[in-house]
Amino acid sequence: MKLGVFSFNTEYTIRADDLAIACEERGFESVWFPEHTHIPASRETPWPAGDKLPREYIHMSDPFVSCTAAAIATTSLKVGTGISLVVEHDPIALAKTVATVDSLSNGRFLFGVGAGWNREEMENHGTPYNERWKVLEERVKAMKEIWTKEESTFHGEYVNFDRIWSYPKPVQKPHPPVILGTFGSKWGRQRVADFGDGWIPIDVFHRDLTADIADLKRRLISAGRDPESVSISMFDVFETSEDDLKRFAEMGCIERAIPRCPTENRDTVLRWLDKYAQIGCRIGAI
Repeated sequence: MKLGVFSFNTEYTIRADDLAIACEERGFESVWFPEHTHIPASRETPWPAGDKLPREYIHMSDPFVSCTAAAIATTSLKVGTGISLVVEHDPIALAKTVATVDSLSNGRFLFGVGAGWNREEMENHGTPYNERWKVLEERVKAMKEIWTKEESTFHGEYVNFDRIWSYPKPVQKPHPPVILGTFGSKWGRQRVADFGDGWIPIDVFHRDLTADIADLKRRLISAGRDPESVSISMFDVFETSEDDLKRFAEMGCIERAIPRCPTENRDTVLRWLDKYAQIGCRIGAI
Protein backbone atom coordinates (compact mmCIF):
# COMPACT_ATOMS: atom_id res chain seq x y z
CA MET A 1 0.00 0.00 0.00
CA LYS A 2 1.17 3.52 -0.86
CA LEU A 3 0.45 6.70 1.06
CA GLY A 4 -1.05 9.83 -0.47
CA VAL A 5 -2.23 13.15 0.95
CA PHE A 6 -5.59 14.89 0.64
CA SER A 7 -5.77 18.67 1.02
CA PHE A 8 -8.80 20.96 1.04
CA ASN A 9 -6.62 23.39 -0.89
CA THR A 10 -7.88 26.73 0.40
CA GLU A 11 -6.34 30.18 0.20
CA TYR A 12 -5.46 30.08 3.90
CA THR A 13 -3.48 26.83 3.93
CA ILE A 14 -0.28 25.68 2.22
CA ARG A 15 -0.16 26.27 -1.55
CA ALA A 16 -0.69 23.28 -3.83
CA ASP A 17 2.81 23.50 -5.32
CA ASP A 18 4.49 23.86 -1.91
CA LEU A 19 2.46 20.92 -0.57
CA ALA A 20 3.44 18.78 -3.55
CA ILE A 21 7.14 19.54 -3.14
CA ALA A 22 6.95 18.67 0.58
CA CYS A 23 5.06 15.44 -0.17
CA GLU A 24 7.57 14.32 -2.79
CA GLU A 25 10.51 15.11 -0.49
CA ARG A 26 8.99 12.90 2.22
CA GLY A 27 8.18 9.96 -0.05
CA PHE A 28 4.41 10.27 -0.39
CA GLU A 29 3.02 8.70 -3.57
CA SER A 30 0.32 11.22 -4.47
CA VAL A 31 -1.51 14.43 -3.59
CA TRP A 32 -5.26 14.94 -4.12
CA PHE A 33 -7.51 17.98 -4.30
CA PRO A 34 -11.32 18.08 -4.02
CA GLU A 35 -13.86 20.12 -5.96
CA HIS A 36 -16.85 22.28 -5.21
CA THR A 37 -17.32 25.05 -7.74
CA HIS A 38 -19.36 26.88 -5.09
CA ILE A 39 -21.61 26.20 -2.11
CA PRO A 40 -25.14 27.64 -2.37
CA ALA A 41 -25.74 29.99 0.54
CA SER A 42 -29.21 28.55 1.07
CA ARG A 43 -27.57 25.47 2.66
CA GLU A 44 -30.65 23.36 2.00
CA THR A 45 -28.78 20.10 1.37
CA PRO A 46 -27.27 18.65 4.57
CA TRP A 47 -23.63 17.63 4.61
CA PRO A 48 -23.55 13.80 4.53
CA ALA A 49 -20.69 13.49 7.04
CA GLY A 50 -22.16 15.54 9.90
CA ASP A 51 -24.29 18.40 11.15
CA LYS A 52 -22.15 21.43 10.35
CA LEU A 53 -20.44 21.99 7.00
CA PRO A 54 -16.72 22.78 7.58
CA ARG A 55 -15.79 26.22 6.26
CA GLU A 56 -13.10 24.81 3.93
CA TYR A 57 -15.85 23.48 1.66
CA ILE A 58 -16.63 27.09 0.75
CA HIS A 59 -12.98 28.06 0.21
CA MET A 60 -11.39 25.26 -1.84
CA SER A 61 -9.52 26.24 -5.02
CA ASP A 62 -9.86 24.76 -8.50
CA PRO A 63 -8.46 21.20 -8.42
CA PHE A 64 -7.23 21.05 -12.02
CA VAL A 65 -5.21 24.25 -11.77
CA SER A 66 -3.87 23.00 -8.44
CA CYS A 67 -2.98 19.59 -9.90
CA THR A 68 -1.07 21.34 -12.68
CA ALA A 69 0.83 23.52 -10.21
CA ALA A 70 1.63 20.44 -8.11
CA ALA A 71 2.79 18.45 -11.13
CA ILE A 72 5.02 21.21 -12.52
CA ALA A 73 6.71 21.58 -9.12
CA THR A 74 7.54 17.86 -8.85
CA THR A 75 8.96 15.02 -10.94
CA SER A 76 7.41 11.75 -9.73
CA LEU A 77 4.51 12.61 -7.42
CA LYS A 78 1.09 11.63 -8.78
CA VAL A 79 -1.62 14.31 -8.71
CA GLY A 80 -5.32 13.62 -8.49
CA THR A 81 -8.79 15.04 -8.13
CA GLY A 82 -10.52 13.72 -5.08
CA ILE A 83 -13.06 14.11 -6.44
CA SER A 84 -14.02 16.09 -9.55
CA LEU A 85 -17.75 16.77 -9.86
CA VAL A 86 -18.16 15.75 -13.48
CA VAL A 87 -21.86 16.67 -13.44
CA GLU A 88 -20.81 20.32 -13.08
CA HIS A 89 -18.66 20.39 -16.24
CA ASP A 90 -19.17 20.42 -19.98
CA PRO A 91 -17.69 17.04 -21.01
CA ILE A 92 -15.93 18.29 -24.16
CA ALA A 93 -14.18 21.04 -22.20
CA LEU A 94 -13.42 18.72 -19.27
CA ALA A 95 -11.91 16.12 -21.59
CA LYS A 96 -9.45 18.73 -22.83
CA THR A 97 -8.65 19.87 -19.28
CA VAL A 98 -7.91 16.31 -18.12
CA ALA A 99 -5.79 15.54 -21.19
CA THR A 100 -3.83 18.78 -20.72
CA VAL A 101 -3.10 18.06 -17.04
CA ASP A 102 -2.04 14.52 -17.93
CA SER A 103 0.21 15.87 -20.68
CA LEU A 104 1.84 18.54 -18.52
CA SER A 105 2.38 16.03 -15.70
CA ASN A 106 3.91 13.46 -18.07
CA GLY A 107 1.20 10.94 -17.28
CA ARG A 108 0.94 11.42 -13.51
CA PHE A 109 -2.74 12.42 -13.33
CA LEU A 110 -5.37 10.39 -11.42
CA PHE A 111 -8.92 11.35 -12.39
CA GLY A 112 -11.07 10.86 -9.32
CA VAL A 113 -14.71 11.53 -10.18
CA GLY A 114 -18.09 11.63 -8.49
CA ALA A 115 -21.60 12.98 -8.80
CA GLY A 116 -21.63 15.04 -5.60
CA TRP A 117 -24.12 15.43 -2.79
CA ASN A 118 -25.25 19.07 -2.91
CA ARG A 119 -28.54 19.25 -4.80
CA GLU A 120 -28.59 23.04 -5.26
CA GLU A 121 -24.96 23.16 -6.36
CA MET A 122 -25.35 20.70 -9.24
CA GLU A 123 -28.73 22.12 -10.23
CA ASN A 124 -27.07 25.54 -10.59
CA HIS A 125 -25.03 23.82 -13.31
CA GLY A 126 -28.15 22.40 -14.97
CA THR A 127 -27.89 18.82 -13.66
CA PRO A 128 -31.07 17.48 -12.01
CA TYR A 129 -30.21 15.80 -8.71
CA ASN A 130 -32.14 12.61 -9.45
CA GLU A 131 -30.32 12.19 -12.79
CA ARG A 132 -26.80 12.98 -11.56
CA TRP A 133 -25.40 9.43 -11.83
CA LYS A 134 -26.76 8.90 -15.32
CA VAL A 135 -25.27 12.26 -16.34
CA LEU A 136 -21.90 11.33 -14.82
CA GLU A 137 -21.73 7.93 -16.52
CA GLU A 138 -22.62 9.32 -19.92
CA ARG A 139 -20.15 12.19 -19.66
CA VAL A 140 -17.36 9.81 -18.64
CA LYS A 141 -18.13 7.57 -21.61
CA ALA A 142 -18.14 10.60 -23.93
CA MET A 143 -14.78 11.77 -22.58
CA LYS A 144 -13.28 8.32 -23.14
CA GLU A 145 -14.32 8.59 -26.78
CA ILE A 146 -12.61 11.98 -27.07
CA TRP A 147 -9.42 10.74 -25.40
CA THR A 148 -9.09 7.57 -27.44
CA LYS A 149 -10.27 8.55 -30.94
CA GLU A 150 -8.63 10.86 -33.43
CA GLU A 151 -12.11 11.87 -34.57
CA SER A 152 -14.88 11.21 -32.10
CA THR A 153 -18.67 11.13 -32.19
CA PHE A 154 -21.05 10.55 -29.30
CA HIS A 155 -24.83 10.43 -29.07
CA GLY A 156 -26.61 9.93 -25.78
CA GLU A 157 -29.39 11.31 -23.66
CA TYR A 158 -27.23 14.07 -22.14
CA VAL A 159 -24.22 14.37 -24.47
CA ASN A 160 -24.39 14.77 -28.24
CA PHE A 161 -21.71 15.70 -30.75
CA ASP A 162 -20.66 14.68 -34.26
CA ARG A 163 -17.11 14.28 -35.62
CA ILE A 164 -14.91 16.42 -33.42
CA TRP A 165 -11.14 16.80 -33.09
CA SER A 166 -9.75 17.44 -29.64
CA TYR A 167 -6.11 17.65 -28.55
CA PRO A 168 -3.92 17.01 -26.68
CA LYS A 169 -4.54 13.34 -26.12
CA PRO A 170 -3.62 11.99 -22.67
CA VAL A 171 -0.13 10.60 -22.13
CA GLN A 172 -1.56 7.62 -20.25
CA LYS A 173 -3.12 5.03 -22.51
CA PRO A 174 -5.90 4.58 -23.16
CA HIS A 175 -6.54 7.49 -20.77
CA PRO A 176 -5.93 8.52 -17.13
CA PRO A 177 -7.61 6.12 -14.70
CA VAL A 178 -11.20 7.12 -13.93
CA ILE A 179 -11.47 6.44 -10.19
CA LEU A 180 -15.04 6.58 -8.96
CA GLY A 181 -15.85 7.97 -5.53
CA THR A 182 -19.00 6.70 -3.81
CA PHE A 183 -20.65 6.90 -0.40
CA GLY A 184 -20.61 3.13 0.14
CA SER A 185 -23.85 1.89 -1.38
CA LYS A 186 -24.18 -1.28 -3.46
CA TRP A 187 -25.30 0.92 -6.36
CA GLY A 188 -22.04 2.85 -6.17
CA ARG A 189 -20.03 -0.38 -6.27
CA GLN A 190 -22.04 -1.51 -9.27
CA ARG A 191 -21.15 1.72 -11.09
CA VAL A 192 -17.47 1.04 -10.39
CA ALA A 193 -17.93 -2.41 -11.90
CA ASP A 194 -19.74 -0.93 -14.89
CA PHE A 195 -17.30 1.82 -15.92
CA GLY A 196 -14.69 2.63 -13.27
CA ASP A 197 -10.94 2.01 -13.44
CA GLY A 198 -10.71 2.38 -9.67
CA TRP A 199 -12.76 2.96 -6.54
CA ILE A 200 -12.54 5.67 -3.88
CA PRO A 201 -14.37 4.47 -0.76
CA ILE A 202 -14.58 6.87 2.19
CA ASP A 203 -13.99 5.00 5.44
CA VAL A 204 -16.64 6.81 7.51
CA PHE A 205 -19.42 5.57 5.19
CA HIS A 206 -18.58 1.85 5.49
CA ARG A 207 -19.78 -0.30 8.38
CA ASP A 208 -17.92 -3.34 7.03
CA LEU A 209 -15.26 -2.31 4.53
CA THR A 210 -14.02 -5.88 4.03
CA ALA A 211 -17.50 -7.06 3.04
CA ASP A 212 -17.98 -4.10 0.72
CA ILE A 213 -14.67 -4.78 -1.06
CA ALA A 214 -15.66 -8.44 -1.44
CA ASP A 215 -18.98 -7.30 -2.92
CA LEU A 216 -17.18 -5.07 -5.42
CA LYS A 217 -14.98 -7.97 -6.52
CA ARG A 218 -18.04 -10.17 -7.07
CA ARG A 219 -19.64 -7.44 -9.17
CA LEU A 220 -16.48 -7.04 -11.24
CA ILE A 221 -16.36 -10.78 -11.92
CA SER A 222 -20.05 -10.74 -12.91
CA ALA A 223 -19.25 -7.92 -15.33
CA GLY A 224 -16.50 -10.02 -16.90
CA ARG A 225 -13.71 -7.91 -15.45
CA ASP A 226 -10.56 -8.84 -13.56
CA PRO A 227 -11.15 -7.73 -9.95
CA GLU A 228 -7.42 -7.09 -9.55
CA SER A 229 -7.50 -4.53 -12.38
CA VAL A 230 -9.56 -2.02 -10.37
CA SER A 231 -7.55 -0.06 -7.80
CA ILE A 232 -8.86 0.95 -4.38
CA SER A 233 -7.84 4.35 -3.01
CA MET A 234 -8.95 4.75 0.61
CA PHE A 235 -10.00 8.28 1.59
CA ASP A 236 -10.84 9.66 5.01
CA VAL A 237 -12.38 13.11 5.45
CA PHE A 238 -11.61 13.08 9.18
CA GLU A 239 -8.43 12.32 11.13
CA THR A 240 -6.81 9.03 10.07
CA SER A 241 -4.98 7.22 12.87
CA GLU A 242 -1.93 5.01 12.59
CA ASP A 243 -4.16 2.06 13.51
CA ASP A 244 -6.47 2.94 10.59
CA LEU A 245 -3.53 2.95 8.18
CA LYS A 246 -2.24 -0.35 9.58
CA ARG A 247 -5.69 -1.86 9.10
CA PHE A 248 -5.84 -0.68 5.48
CA ALA A 249 -2.33 -2.02 4.79
CA GLU A 250 -3.08 -5.39 6.36
CA MET A 251 -6.14 -5.86 4.13
CA GLY A 252 -3.73 -6.37 1.22
CA CYS A 253 -6.11 -5.10 -1.46
CA ILE A 254 -5.93 -1.33 -0.95
CA GLU A 255 -3.51 0.32 -3.37
CA ARG A 256 -3.22 3.59 -1.50
CA ALA A 257 -4.49 5.31 1.63
CA ILE A 258 -5.05 9.07 1.50
CA PRO A 259 -5.33 10.74 4.90
CA ARG A 260 -6.45 14.35 5.07
CA CYS A 261 -3.86 16.92 6.08
CA PRO A 262 -5.06 19.82 8.24
CA THR A 263 -6.39 22.97 6.58
CA GLU A 264 -3.95 25.09 8.55
CA ASN A 265 -0.86 27.21 7.95
CA ARG A 266 2.23 25.94 6.17
CA ASP A 267 4.25 25.10 9.28
CA THR A 268 1.39 23.08 10.78
CA VAL A 269 0.96 21.12 7.55
CA LEU A 270 4.71 20.40 7.31
CA ARG A 271 4.73 19.04 10.86
CA TRP A 272 1.72 16.86 9.99
CA LEU A 273 3.53 15.57 6.89
CA ASP A 274 6.59 14.71 8.97
CA LYS A 275 4.39 12.75 11.39
CA TYR A 276 2.59 10.80 8.68
CA ALA A 277 5.79 10.15 6.74
CA GLN A 278 7.13 8.47 9.88
CA ILE A 279 3.92 6.43 10.18
CA GLY A 280 4.20 5.52 6.51
CA CYS A 281 7.73 4.26 7.03
CA ARG A 282 6.65 2.15 10.02
CA ILE A 283 3.87 0.42 8.08
CA GLY A 284 5.86 0.09 4.86
CA ALA A 285 3.78 2.60 2.84
CA ILE A 286 6.73 4.95 2.23
